[in-house]
Amino acid sequence: MADGSSVPQQQLIRDFGKSRAKALKDVKAGLPMRRRAGMPKYKKKHAADPSLNYTRRGFRIRDGRLHLAGGIDLTVVWSRDLPSDPSSVRIYRDGLDHWYASFVVSAEAHPLPETGAVIGIDWGVKETATTTSDAHDLPHAAHGWKAAAGLARYQRMMARRKPAQGKPGSRGYRTAKKLTVKLYKKVARQRQDTARKWAESAVRDHDALAVEDFRPKFLAKSTMARKAADAAISATKHELIDMARKHRRALYLVHPSHTTMDCGRCGARAKHALPLSERTYTCTACGPVSPRDKNSALVMLVRAGLDPAGADRGRPAGPPGRQAV
Repeated sequence: MADGSSVPQQQLIRDFGKSRAKALKDVKAGLPMRRRAGMPKYKKKHAADPSLNYTRRGFRIRDGRLHLAGGIDLTVVWSRDLPSDPSSVRIYRDGLDHWYASFVVSAEAHPLPETGAVIGIDWGVKETATTTSDAHDLPHAAHGWKAAAGLARYQRMMARRKPAQGKPGSRGYRTAKKLTVKLYKKVARQRQDTARKWAESAVRDHDALAVEDFRPKFLAKSTMARKAADAAISATKHELIDMARKHRRALYLVHPSHTTMDCGRCGARAKHALPLSERTYTCTACGPVSPRDKNSALVMLVRAGLDPAGADRGRPAGPPGRQAV
């Protein structure tokens, strides 16, 4: 420990204390498990990639080079110019032994001209995002499915060359492992690129967005777990939120309860939940038939108060006949 700088070591202790204090606060407040912050976990040295956090007094940038506390001088390949002076930097290594420097800077907003349009977005598995605008639907890209054959091949190579416990892997094992990590990283970047391009298109063409506040954890325990993970719904939602914040667009997170049972036109609620195999929604009150996900996207607009025909209308207590009684 004496060989390294004290700055990242002290920051590690501060992060640990802050995380533990937040977890104990949630336990004392009696929050349900799904809303609690977990206790900090220790990283195993052989299983975790290193990362170091440097505060403002632990680094400086001069003549395009990064100088870290402890006499470390780095030549950095800059992806873009920093918009302002960074307040901290995190140095970390990925599975391919590539080192990165991630700076924390003040974000600059870039407002876009108003368009007068609004959009409702519903998340799904058959299509990653179904919207009220057909031109902005996001189909399932299936990047993971396309890379499945290559991934299976590299994993078989690793299995054949797996070293005995306590012994280092052979050169062939390390090569197969590197190819596996490289393919995983490629798929992750493809998903991020698809999500960012779609989010930018949706935010550029609409002033307000009503988005389903969907948490797809339960899909991990279903038969659609692999396809749901390949859709990267959570990552796409975060990219959309970040893009809306960057361009100062109004974004409303709508609670997902009963969105597949309510009618987006009259607000009537079906008596029974639709099974996932039923892809068409038929309203028994007003009679229109529409695709299930399109109706859910329209419900997002109504609940957010963005639909001109439904902004002043709440969901009725029941079917018209029951109201009359």
